[in-house]
Amino acid sequence: MQAAYVAVTLLTIVANAGAAVADFARAEVVLVNAAAVGIPRSWLPALALPKVAGAAGLLLGLLGVRLIGTAAAAGLVLFFAGALAVHVRAGVFRTTGIPAAFFALAAASLVLATLT
Repeated sequence: MQAAYVAVTLLTIVANAGAAVADFARAEVVLVNAAAVGIPRSWLPALALPKVAGAAGLLLGLLGVRLIGTAAAAGLVLFFAGALAVHVRAGVFRTTGIPAAFFALAAASLVLATLT
């Protein structure tokens, strides 16, 4: 169980850090997706911050501060539940898989953190 927790959490860290970099860099794919769901470009840095905080918190969890790691995973679950809700509200289903994958990673990290 410990190996699964470490592997899934590391993948979640890398995915969220990468997504945050893409948000800060205003990558074309991010701009197109944000526009499709009605998110202004000016919000992108603010939307990157929870991903950075989540990745940092998950890393702290792996380094032994388990409560912070668990809280970070829970925060990411809530953040990506909101992202899914925004996609559904906007009726943009073709890219719903992106926040769904991030949601699944965060949820798996949360479950494994509580079981380990």
